[in-house]
This record gives sequence, C-alpha cells and structure tokens, in this order.
Amino acid sequence: MQDLIDLSKIKLFDATDSGEETHYDCNLGGNVLVIGDTHIPFEHKGYLDFCLRARDKYKCDVVIHIGDEVDNHAISYHETDPDGWGAGYEMDASIRKLKAWYKEFPDVSLLVGNHSALPFRKAYSYGLPRRMMKAYREMWEAPDGWKWYQSMTKDGVWYQHGDRGGKTPALNVAIEMGRSVVLGHNHTAAGVWWHRTHTSQIFGMNVGCGIDQYSYAMGYAKMATKRPILGCGVVMDGGLNALFIPMGS
Repeated sequence: MQDLIDLSKIKLFDATDSGEETHYDCNLGGNVLVIGDTHIPFEHKGYLDFCLRARDKYKCDVVIHIGDEVDNHAISYHETDPDGWGAGYEMDASIRKLKAWYKEFPDVSLLVGNHSALPFRKAYSYGLPRRMMKAYREMWEAPDGWKWYQSMTKDGVWYQHGDRGGKTPALNVAIEMGRSVVLGHNHTAAGVWWHRTHTSQIFGMNVGCGIDQYSYAMGYAKMATKRPILGCGVVMDGGLNALFIPMGS
C-alpha cells in the first residue's frame, strides 16, 4: 500500500521553531543596537526610550532583539501567580505594549528565546502539529520588518538568545566557538569580556535586560542577591568592537 504521506518531506518539529528561518546571515552595513530581554508586558517603563537614545547616539543602522521579547508568564512551565493575568489578557497587554516598539523600531531581527518559544514548546508538549500554530509575526501582530531567527551572524559576530549562567556566559561561548558572541538570557550578567590568542582577538558580550524587576512575573527572583542589570549593547566597527551601555535602575 502506498503511504498517504511522503515522510521524506516532513520537517521535524523543533519545540522552539515557528517555521521561520533558522539562521540569518546579515550583510547590512552599520553599527548594531542589541536590545536586551524585555519580557513584555513586564518591561521597565523607561527601557524603550533608553534604547532609542542609544540607537541615535551610536548611529545604529541595524537593530537586533536578543530574545524573550515577551514573557508569556501565564503559560510558563514554572509556577505562575494565581493572582496574575490569564493567558489571553496577558497576550492582549503584550500586543498593546509591543505596538509602541513597532512604531519606533519598524525593522528588527529577533532571536528566539525560551520565553518567546513558550507557545511552541507547549504545543510540542501536548502533541499539536506546527501547522495548527501561528507564526510569531502573526501571533504578535508585528510589522513585516520584525523577523524571528534561532541565531544570526553579522560581520562575523554570532548572536543568539543563549541558555548559559555564570559570571561571563558570552565569553565562555565565544571561546568555545572561536568567534565573537553576543547573548542575552542571563539577566544578572552584562558587559564585554575579551579573549586574545597569538592569532585572534574576540569578545563575548551579555547585553543585560530591560525588565521591571518588581513585577509579579519576576517574583521568582525577588529574594535573589544578584539583581537584574538593565542595559543594551552596541557592536561597532564592523564587528571589531562592542560596548555595553548600562541603564541604571
């Protein structure tokens, strides 16, 4: 009997994949603004303006969001606040706040973070095929200029949301990969660290975050000694230099 489905044409369902391109090799010129984890709708109220000032000051032509643009607290795999918003209300609140970012940053490359991917991770857990899901752009009513990737490179620098902890997560990955790396994910790690050998010099940069640490969604860390570091990053000079810009509190 002939198979009803050509199994060779089935793409495996990555639990973080909405069907967009996996990797993007950016060939646009100019400095890069790297926006940290925002976890909208639980972002710091001044973070958008801070990122706009950084973009203009350093004349950034390319904008990258390092991931976890939204929080998706209500559908987390961890305990959620029983007094918090439901999933539908949180999603509506996120879209309302994202529209301000769409207006100021119409073209953004986003790296898929663990919170970004929660709808697809949940679908995977419960056995739903990808074609039942919306792509990120449709889900968040984003403009055409907003595009999601698992990873990207520009001027030889590797950008990814990341999953590392520790004091210098990006530097550790940069040494492993043998190239400069920019990461997010770790809210308490921020800065630029350098590694030099006889033949090369590379950096690892963690860009901090732009969250409201006092929101209920961040309650899991309210007693932690290490606090979130607010800020963003800029990569300059064709990928040769990087700068972490602290926002303060």
